[in-house]
Amino acid sequence: MASVPIIPDSYNHVLAEFECLDPLLSALRLDSSRLKCTCIGVSKRWLALGSSGGGLNLIQKDGWKQRLFLTHKEGAVSRVACCLHDEDYVAVATSQGLVVVWELNQERRGKPERIYVSSEHKGRKVTALCWDTAALRVFVGDHVGKVSAIKINTSKQGKAAATFVMFPVQIITTVDSRVVQLDYLDGRLLISSLTRTYLCDTERQKFWKIGNKERDGEFGACFFPVGKNSGNQQPLIYCARPGSRMWEVNFDGEVQSTHQFKQLLSSPPLPVVTLRLDPHYTSSSCSPQSLSFPKLLYLTEHCVMTWTERGIYIFLPQSVQVLLWSEVKDIQDIAVYKSELFCLHTNGKVAHLSLLLVDRCIERLIRRGFWTIAARVCCLFQNSVISSKARKNLPLDKLEHLKSQLDASTQPDLIMQLEELISKLEPLDSACSSRRSSISSHESFSVLDSGIYRVISRRGSQSDEDSCSLHSQTFSEDERLKEFPAHQEDEQVELDSVSHASVTVEADRNETFLPFSIPLSFRSPSPLVSLQAVKESVSSFVRKTTEKIGTLHISPDTRGRQEVKDDEELQELTVNLVASPQEEKELEPQSCQLPEEDHLRGLKAATAEAIAKLQDPLVLLEPQCMRRVLQEWIVYLEGTFGSKEHSASSTKKSETVSAEEQRAVLEENLQLDPADGDPVDKEQSSILEDCTEKGNTDETCVSKTKCENSTDLKGPLDCGFQVSPPCVVEPDVQKDLIELTTLCFELRVFSCGNGDAEESSDGSLLPAASWTLACRFMRSYFFLLDLKRLKQYIITMYATSPNVWETYIAGLKELTCHSPVALAMENEDMLKILKQLHDLGPWDDSPLLLVHAQRLYEKFGETALRPLIKFHPSILPSDIKQLCRNDPAHFLAYLDSLVKSKPEDKRSSLLRSLLQPESVRLDWLCLAVSHDAPQRANTVDAEGNPRPRSHLFTWGYSQLILLLIKLPADFVTKEKMADICKSHGFWPGYLFLCLELDRRLEAFTNIAHLDDLSLLNGEDGSIPETTEEWKFLLHLAQNHSTAFHHHGSQNGNAVSNGSPSCPDCITVENVALLLAKAIGPNRALPLLQECGLTRELSERFTSVCEILRIAEKRQRALIQSMLERCDRFLWSQQA
Repeated sequence: MASVPIIPDSYNHVLAEFECLDPLLSALRLDSSRLKCTCIGVSKRWLALGSSGGGLNLIQKDGWKQRLFLTHKEGAVSRVACCLHDEDYVAVATSQGLVVVWELNQERRGKPERIYVSSEHKGRKVTALCWDTAALRVFVGDHVGKVSAIKINTSKQGKAAATFVMFPVQIITTVDSRVVQLDYLDGRLLISSLTRTYLCDTERQKFWKIGNKERDGEFGACFFPVGKNSGNQQPLIYCARPGSRMWEVNFDGEVQSTHQFKQLLSSPPLPVVTLRLDPHYTSSSCSPQSLSFPKLLYLTEHCVMTWTERGIYIFLPQSVQVLLWSEVKDIQDIAVYKSELFCLHTNGKVAHLSLLLVDRCIERLIRRGFWTIAARVCCLFQNSVISSKARKNLPLDKLEHLKSQLDASTQPDLIMQLEELISKLEPLDSACSSRRSSISSHESFSVLDSGIYRVISRRGSQSDEDSCSLHSQTFSEDERLKEFPAHQEDEQVELDSVSHASVTVEADRNETFLPFSIPLSFRSPSPLVSLQAVKESVSSFVRKTTEKIGTLHISPDTRGRQEVKDDEELQELTVNLVASPQEEKELEPQSCQLPEEDHLRGLKAATAEAIAKLQDPLVLLEPQCMRRVLQEWIVYLEGTFGSKEHSASSTKKSETVSAEEQRAVLEENLQLDPADGDPVDKEQSSILEDCTEKGNTDETCVSKTKCENSTDLKGPLDCGFQVSPPCVVEPDVQKDLIELTTLCFELRVFSCGNGDAEESSDGSLLPAASWTLACRFMRSYFFLLDLKRLKQYIITMYATSPNVWETYIAGLKELTCHSPVALAMENEDMLKILKQLHDLGPWDDSPLLLVHAQRLYEKFGETALRPLIKFHPSILPSDIKQLCRNDPAHFLAYLDSLVKSKPEDKRSSLLRSLLQPESVRLDWLCLAVSHDAPQRANTVDAEGNPRPRSHLFTWGYSQLILLLIKLPADFVTKEKMADICKSHGFWPGYLFLCLELDRRLEAFTNIAHLDDLSLLNGEDGSIPETTEEWKFLLHLAQNHSTAFHHHGSQNGNAVSNGSPSCPDCITVENVALLLAKAIGPNRALPLLQECGLTRELSERFTSVCEILRIAEKRQRALIQSMLERCDRFLWSQQA
């Protein structure tokens, strides 16, 4: 086992990111290339995000639910500051230098209103905003050093005062350079500029310069409030200095000392704990860092925070210590509230970090079910975890429970490291750490008629003390409540990341986690048999309760009644006891598995034979031969898994199948790699464990014979889905079965000889029979199908049979019906569900994400599609088109948003990668030109020609259409796209395709019909290139001038030929002027005489030609002069 670097015990804090705000930014549309987040502010209630479009989004931090949107026409939002002592007020600075103060009116549930607009800094860049800590006053600083104060008069003081009293802006001072940072505390204003820091007493109007030495650059300064128990001690001030130094200044502006952090910053950075990546730490130290701190922010008690382009730094300045520093790149700004950090990156992304003690961080990870990350953090911070202070939040039993949640097959090194850590721990209470395994009396439990065991523990009794020594009963009820407290904190317990091996937490209750087990090897469906089992197996119960297997599941009915009562009252817990598969196997005779093995022996032999035959190239390259081999093999498959009687018998036997074996079966089915232990695998494992739990109550993962989802499907299908194997199948055999079963589906071999299905003359199934048998085949063998290949085949080959897709989705729904995301779908809002899905990533191309997207679309409609672009390429446009097959407009909106989410230079490559197969290009083009488009009668006349100026109509998806037609394609596809554009009247695309297909004369004809001279430009090659093309265009102008300009056009006013009031119309004179500019007036005039058009030219043409001749002569003279000067200069250099 490779040694893992251990973080020194001096570091007991860590920065952690427990939630990703990307779905929030996507929902607010702040993730596109057009709109980005430009500034950030935070208070106890609000997170404020300013945008480049002038909007301010105020999002309630509690659940990210409530949202206010404030608009500003004065430019982009450059700064925002929330009033901390009255959260009903927000100050905003715009890019034009205006400062707007908003009153949100949340208490009165009114609309937000502007109560003050200051133009004192108009035309300047506002660089700092700061609120007074007691009064409604805002301090503003700009890039020239001007500092002003805006005193707010609120409607809360009365309507008269708010209407007639407007306090003028007070100019505080003007410092020598740009204002870097403002801070305010107890009547003192701190101003930090590029050269020095100033302290201002706003009440007495006095100013002090802090220190004598100047500086050059961005250096911040902040107040350092004293604690509540500090008596009469005054606050301190900390000012950043060059070379990683800080001045400590008293409240009167006198420098007390200089703190040097350069050498202390030579330690390696601590990892940031995120849910997406495992934390890593390198013990090798780096060179001392000489840094400039651009801003200083007070963070919780005794901490000062700053950042640079390299990372985040948190100091304990009074003791001259570095609490931590972590590498976080490309930070533009940070807003803090207590121990919360909201980081705005230069690309517009926002990250939410929390400063926590290591043990509190690990506890939150355990509570949310992120076992692997919690274990790695434990191993990295061993020294902090071992400390007695941390042991209060991380007792021994909690660490042992964490170890039990790790996968022994894929994470042996991590388990070994955790065991080594646990071995170093000494129990805080010897009574709680003993391993006595006894129960005082048999009356401590009873069996109900339903087979549920009721465990009764009596507080204060000897039996309770003895039972406390068991591993699963380590603490009393009060101590358990303390062990896993339901914290009333800002973050919420996430259902999606909690494995089903722990207690499911309901969203509207504060529950207690009981992550221990009492494994019993007996259970009974009837009272008589249950009592007999208790009588015969009580000794086995006493012995086996000491083993650490399984998980204790509290029933939902009992959870609602569970309360902490007085010490004299009895504590009753109704528990569902998950039987240990290992113990059941010990009690069952070994012969019970032999019939199952005999039953599978024939299928195994047939599978091996079919695999061998399919490896023959003569068979592999001939579909009919492959079908014959599969028809021979499918007989054995139907005989093994197709019989209902066998399914019923194997259902009972499958109760003994371990959760690990079932997990392996489904993961092989989905072709997922469980080695990483990522949250996707955790969701699948929770589904499987839920199936195992159902098996212990005579319900298996195999659906009932009556289909519960029959209302969602069309067709003669009444059988249920079989989503897990009805018996134990070896992984190697399972892999071969999945390959052959999926191949059967792809070659449409649905039964031996396809039963009674109708066949065509070539032996292939007719469409109706094909989709009916395909649906029945999926229901019967869903657990043996490769769901990824299945999805792709259905999209490609069953595009006209929606019932097959509906059956596939119904199977995925049944497979994930007990997943945390599916359970949360009923009660949670869309943003929270999207955050859950994001935290469960990466998804790769798992079909489970698709079924969650289907549920979102069914519940929230089109609004749920746009945030799904964040999951590309896990979800492809072909998947979304299947979801929106009944409303193509929704798919089109998703596709347009997906393309626009990328920078302009990458949109073409993205769209090209999405066109698989190539035939979908024409389908998407037809959709784009037929939705959110002008009426065809407005763009095409009765003869099929363009109406004048109809190319200026607005098309909702014009950008998408142009991208589609500009992508490389073969000649036939380009011609088809040109026909589509012409039939719908999308003339910009049609002209482009005509020029690309070298149909230039047709393009000039349509330009003449469109009557827009601006279309004849050299940028896209639409200007005539030969004399014949110019003659053709001149004759077009002559023929259409009368129709367009004497009789009037439908899209513009009638004008006479050659009138100077229509410079953009296609007239003979305008085309002649364009000809003169292109080839020169001397060459243009003979060509016009040849065409017989000189009579139609006015004096304006003659004047313009004269001007062109003069300009041409002057240009020639200038060129000649420059050449002569160059020639003289070169000769002089040679001499």
